Amino acid sequence: MLGGCGQGAPEGPPPPSAESQAAIKDDGGAPRAALGRAIDGLFAEEVGRTQALVVMKRGSVIAERYAEGIKPGTPLHGWGMGQCVTALMIGQLVSDGRLRLAESAPVPAWQRPGDPRGEITLKQLLQMRSGLRHSETAPSATGGLARQSDRLRMLYLDGRDDMAAYAEAQPLEAPAGARFVNSAATSVILSDLAARVLSPDRHPDRRRKAVGEYLRNRVFAPVGMHSAVAGYDRAGTMVGAAMVHASARDWAKLGEFLRHTGSIKGAQILPRRWVQFMLEPSPRNPGYGAGVWLNRPKARSGASGEEVLFPGMAPSNVFACLGEYGQYVIGSPDQLLTVVRLGESDPQQERLVHDRLGKLLAMFPGGI
Repeated sequence: MLGGCGQGAPEGPPPPSAESQAAIKDDGGAPRAALGRAIDGLFAEEVGRTQALVVMKRGSVIAERYAEGIKPGTPLHGWGMGQCVTALMIGQLVSDGRLRLAESAPVPAWQRPGDPRGEITLKQLLQMRSGLRHSETAPSATGGLARQSDRLRMLYLDGRDDMAAYAEAQPLEAPAGARFVNSAATSVILSDLAARVLSPDRHPDRRRKAVGEYLRNRVFAPVGMHSAVAGYDRAGTMVGAAMVHASARDWAKLGEFLRHTGSIKGAQILPRRWVQFMLEPSPRNPGYGAGVWLNRPKARSGASGEEVLFPGMAPSNVFACLGEYGQYVIGSPDQLLTVVRLGESDPQQERLVHDRLGKLLAMFPGGI
């Protein structure tokens, strides 16, 4: 008994760092110390480099932390989250009557008699089920090329000067609508369709200006993403799959916009039915809507075979805009939450980021 008296009690989890404690303005109903440790986990070396983390509840920032050299207003690369921006732009054009969801996508090269690509609809493009031959392989985190694929050839090699021409020239390898393939090239085709209706003149500068003004006036400014900037190729086509930069707070505004089904402070900016369409499971992958990933069991991204979001850890109506290297804009309507993580992680590190974000969501009321 005397020997036992000298033994200390089992140690509990370590306290959160001073940086994470300072990052929390309001715990939002989550255990404050555990939330701080979760934030520390997302800035740990083993997840790569987290540049920014923003947590919003009921429309207000409750936690916010940045890496050294990154400020709240620093524009950060969203990579594949540009798909979501492109889908919003297409939604405004459909709302304006300048594109039609259920009709053949107006790509001139596909309209020749007998070309089966003429059957591809705008809706099928948005839901990543065009049937076109588009293989995806991301570059390595160090900037090198993994292996040649349609995505890499389009972005960096023989397709880079006119990405839409490269993407639209690919043949069908499955009937239109029959198969889901997440494709950067598809978002470039959608960006090209936007440029064609906004600027029939093919001059690159005029295409770039027309799309840039439309994006700014109809998407970025209404959403409040004033830091957002889109990139273009030499043909003047917005690189809608990869080249959108915005501050972490502005990426969070995008999540809030979707969480409120296209409204800002009660004003409907984009028709509610369009955002509902973006958040509905597509026919060939229940984990993907239109530019947005959905929290569905057994819904997988493709090559990795791993679940994309957090079934069993977060409510079923959670959604996310995702980008390579671990970019996340997560919306949870039931929990009144939006969570943004931006950074640089390799595939193994991305799984750690994924798992830690799922555990962070589960801390808040309304989770599973």
